[in-house]
Amino acid sequence: MKKNSFINGAIIATIGIVLTKFLGIIYVIPFYAIIGEENIALYGYAYTIYNLFLSLSTVGIPPAMSKLISEYNTLKYYDTKERAYKLGKRLLSILGIVLFIIMFLGAPFIANQIMGDNTGGNSKESITFVIRVISTAILVVPLLSVTKGYLQGHKFMTPSSVSQVIEQVVRIAVILIGSYLCVMVFKVGVTNAIAVAVFGATVGAVIALLYLLLKIKKNKKDIIRKTEVKEIKEKEKKITNKQIIKKLLIYSVPFISFGLALSVYDYIDMTTIIDGLTNLGFKTSDAESILGVINTTGNKLNSVVLAISTGLMTSLVPNITASFVKNDKNDVKRKVNQSFLMLLYVTMPMTIGLSILAGPVFNAFYGVSTWGPRVFCFTIFVALFRCMFTTSISIAQSLNKFKNVFLSIIAGIIVKLVLQIPLMHTFDALGLYPFWGSTLATLLGLSTSVVTNLIVINKVVKLDIKEYFKKMFKFIYPLCIMVIILLIMKRFIPLNITSKFNSILLIIIYALVGALIYFTITIKNGSFKEIFGSKLFDKLKKVKQR
Repeated sequence: MKKNSFINGAIIATIGIVLTKFLGIIYVIPFYAIIGEENIALYGYAYTIYNLFLSLSTVGIPPAMSKLISEYNTLKYYDTKERAYKLGKRLLSILGIVLFIIMFLGAPFIANQIMGDNTGGNSKESITFVIRVISTAILVVPLLSVTKGYLQGHKFMTPSSVSQVIEQVVRIAVILIGSYLCVMVFKVGVTNAIAVAVFGATVGAVIALLYLLLKIKKNKKDIIRKTEVKEIKEKEKKITNKQIIKKLLIYSVPFISFGLALSVYDYIDMTTIIDGLTNLGFKTSDAESILGVINTTGNKLNSVVLAISTGLMTSLVPNITASFVKNDKNDVKRKVNQSFLMLLYVTMPMTIGLSILAGPVFNAFYGVSTWGPRVFCFTIFVALFRCMFTTSISIAQSLNKFKNVFLSIIAGIIVKLVLQIPLMHTFDALGLYPFWGSTLATLLGLSTSVVTNLIVINKVVKLDIKEYFKKMFKFIYPLCIMVIILLIMKRFIPLNITSKFNSILLIIIYALVGALIYFTITIKNGSFKEIFGSKLFDKLKKVKQR
């Protein structure tokens, strides 16, 4: 296995995650057709609760493991890093069992919290059943995650990326084959079909974990090394298991806060939107459909944009940690600037383009929907803000600003919680869709965390804000030109169509025109080369010449 540099690692991790997320979107089309639009909310309930418990069951240890392994590797504490991995696995195994029991036994209470006294939608018994089925994944996924973190800490990004694709392919196979057999062949009902579908998370995790363990076994020489320096060996002997666990837990606090924060945002939506919308005159079935878009179908489309920040974070943490341990602040500063510029360069045009194409995009994947495009055209911006949120937290925690990260997350959640219902009522009073108020509350909450983290990061590495905005402007104005041309096109080539084939055709036309404008201008004005470096730029030029 080869180690990856910061840029290569980010690109490899991002490609793996984007591919995984793309598969995660594609499978929804046949799955949606099998179980029907009215039942997608049940699938979403299971995954929202699962994500919350998954955050608790991993307690932020996988990315913390990546940071710790990178730190010990840089210091050549090879024995200590192996002990850290073993302790992390042991800790997560115990925690996974405990939280599996809590999730399994607490499912009826959670179902009651979701539905309250509302009727006409999914039953509490059905919600309880699917939550209990997906709880089995809590026994496996934490071990898979910590093993990924172990490899990423060594800067081996490829196996981790491949395992994600394997996990997703297996999961999708279980979802589609299982749900089809349940509904079309054995006729055992949609609830059982969704139960089999969510069990795919467990099966996929088991197969991916076996793959990673096999890769580690085959590449022991590259991973498990022994130091020959006597002085280092003496220092390692003084590091106790208790100290390693303490450090691992300290490093994990920002990560668990980050994971929990995203789950809490979803949980706030899940427990307030149905009641909020029904109180404003919406039918329960319509409210469930809207929530289904926010938490499930729309989220699936958002995930392609989110994959950019996830891939960046995967490479970012071990690389910035290594530079920080060496006290190379100039390198830290360079990587921080490069990270945000890379992120915004790619995600901003994707987000705005998907918002403009909300109708055909939603129709292409899910068919004609009353609420889908209306919800998605605004919720797609949550993906952009989550990307900035993820990146800012990753950088701040790599600089050991754990307390600040935690406080920034809490501040964001409070903003979301306080503004959620008032903004829904405000939007309704203005004659706008009230669920847009919920999305705005999310954007404001995430923005609060991002700004707070940037202030902290700036204090440590003294960012050159003026230079940063100068570079950013070089791809902002091409983006504005792209948007103007797409909006002009919209007047001549309307987007309000119902045919799936025509929707896909429109998406391709608009995407090609938008990408051509944006990339041509940013390559001509040197923005691309400044952000991604001359090596990648030269490689692309060679490919073009061939």
